[in-house]
Formats: sequence, structure tokens, C-alpha cells
Amino acid sequence: MAAFTGINHLAMVTADMDRTVHFWRDLLGMRLVVGLGHPGYRHYFFEITAKDTIAFFEWPGVKPVAEKDHGAPVRGPAAFDHLSFGVESLEELGRLKDLLEANDFWASEFIDHGFIISLYSFDPNNIPIEFSYPVPEYEVHAHPIMIDSHPTPAAMEGSEPRPERWREAVPSDSDHGIYPGEAEAVRAAFIKKT
Repeated sequence: MAAFTGINHLAMVTADMDRTVHFWRDLLGMRLVVGLGHPGYRHYFFEITAKDTIAFFEWPGVKPVAEKDHGAPVRGPAAFDHLSFGVESLEELGRLKDLLEANDFWASEFIDHGFIISLYSFDPNNIPIEFSYPVPEYEVHAHPIMIDSHPTPAAMEGSEPRPERWREAVPSDSDHGIYPGEAEAVRAAFIKKT
């Protein structure tokens, strides 16, 4: 099995990097930890936790996604529904609700999902976002639950991975080389700063 360490980054898109920076860094308090760019290209990373980030490409002329309620089904092409960020307390959910509303961003009432209590909103790019407080009494990571009245056959097999369904990776002679991206510029800036 793969040894995942979390979500390195989620890559989103914006047409207005300044507005995006002001929302994610200044309003939500996520540090801007990497800013890559040159004329016609920007890719900025904001720190969610010590190991997880959300990143934005700036694509001039891109239009924000149409506003869609979180979890509302759509027809046709779709890639994802919304992003959810964990918070430590109900008080933090309240602080975020007050902060969003004070800055003219819509924020839902708290929704109790049993194992999490959630607050919903949208970023300036109409990206649907959720803030979730895990209810301590219902720790689903330690005790997974399935309450779907008609679960899929795969879900009925339980919560544990079944890697035997897939072929194992076979060591190959294929090129596993590392190709240069922005490495030289990032390393030079890092060395200069430290």
C-alpha cells in the first residue's frame, strides 16, 4: 500500500490572484508559502497545515465556476463538488461564520451531519468550501460506519482496502527521472532566504 502523508496540495484556478491571496491568506489566515511565476504564468500555494496546501493557477480570462449548492447533483461534465477544511472547535466555526459574513461572503447555518458539524461558503472564485468540526464522540476514522440503505456491492465489502483486486506494480526499466520544473528558481530563493 502507498504511504500517503496527507494532501500535498489541491490545485484550483483563478483569474484574479490578488483577490485570491486576499481571501485565502488575509481572511482565512493561510500563509502564502510558495509563489511561482513569470509573465503569463502564476502558481501560488497556501498553507492549510504544516504538510497540506491549497494552490491556485492564475489563468487570465478564466471564468469563475457557476455557483452551485454544496452536494447538489448536476448533469454533464463535473470534476468535484466542494472542498472541506477541518477545524478544531465549534467556536472556530462560529468565528469563521462571523468573519465571512463581516466581509460580505455568504455563510450557511451550522449543519449537523452526526460525525461532523459543517459551515458552508464560497471563495471569490465561487469555489464551494466547507469548514468541518469532527464530533469527538463519533470518531469515524477509528470506527467506520455505513448507513447507506442500499450500499454499492463494493461498499458492502467493508472499509478496509482490498489491494488484491489490482495488479501489483512490477519494477520496470522505464524512465523514473526527475525533470526540471521551477526547481532551480525555488532552491535559489530558499537558500537566499535561509
